Amino acid sequence: MEMKTWRHVFQDKKVLVFGDTGFKGSWLSLWLHELGAAVCGFALPPDRDDSHYSLLKLGSIIRHVDGDIRDLQQVQGIVDAFKPEILFHLAAQAIVRVSYQEPKYTFDTNVGGSVNILEAVRHSGSLKAVVYITSDKCYRNNEWVWGYRENDTLGGRDPYSASKAAAEMVFGAYLNSFLAATKDFGIARARAGNVIGGGDWAVDRIIPDCIRALKKGTPVLIRNPHSTRPWQHVLAPLSGYLTLAAKLLEDPKKFSGSYNFGPRVESIKTVKELVDQVISGWGHGEARISPQVDAPHEDGILHLNCDKASQLLGWYPLWDFDRTILETVKWYKQVSTGQSTMSVTKEQIASYMGD
Repeated sequence: MEMKTWRHVFQDKKVLVFGDTGFKGSWLSLWLHELGAAVCGFALPPDRDDSHYSLLKLGSIIRHVDGDIRDLQQVQGIVDAFKPEILFHLAAQAIVRVSYQEPKYTFDTNVGGSVNILEAVRHSGSLKAVVYITSDKCYRNNEWVWGYRENDTLGGRDPYSASKAAAEMVFGAYLNSFLAATKDFGIARARAGNVIGGGDWAVDRIIPDCIRALKKGTPVLIRNPHSTRPWQHVLAPLSGYLTLAAKLLEDPKKFSGSYNFGPRVESIKTVKELVDQVISGWGHGEARISPQVDAPHEDGILHLNCDKASQLLGWYPLWDFDRTILETVKWYKQVSTGQSTMSVTKEQIASYMGD
């Protein structure tokens, strides 16, 4: 589906985004607003003043409700009050290392919160399409060099990965028990990982760590230089989620299911290669290998096979690794020199759409 047609698809549609204050959620909410949708976001307040959501002043152009997906009454209340036609579920505790520190909070949010959202979905009379986002880490990682397909075994040895695999099982149970037979309704789950781009300030994520170090003039410390990841710009998987929602509206039963969204194989690079490219784009800086003693487990290699999304949805990532790093570093440099976060972000969305 051509992105040029999306305005026709989303214009005046009521879209509810769970997790709009997060990194991906803020980019998605602004993109939907630019497409003419009536957007309502539901999430915890941003945890820092320089979050992408806060810098955009996104709450001034979309409707936002502070809330916690762990509270079923709140979740059901916003679905009942807003009566959305389309729902995106991105709300999560999304940091692997935090999941070791706060495993119960991680499971309560990623599993219990997802149950609450699906409960509200099954009782909604307005919804036509639901996109339920999990993670590439929902797969049981065997450290294969080939990409995981949608029908590969789920699993996870750390609390975050296990919570995402469990959220997938919850989705399957609700789909088979309640939602598959719902008339004129489509629901699909989307898996993506290692998303980078401007506006991410999360702790223990490589791009924010790089930018913080480069701005301070200190070395970028790398824990696992040889770990490989399928790096992709935030707009790539978001374009997949939007494509999927549009396809669910078009033919809900045909396009319901599971989809991977990741970059082409050429964008699978080591952490060291990523950091070197970021430093080059920034113009100065240095990297230093700094293994952490007794560090929690992190996967060494993980990537996705995205043939299904390409063949059934006509979706492809548009920016390669070099362009992804270029646009990411450019976002941080432009915002750090005083340019408007809103204008820089809108410009990148327009660029991705080919405007």
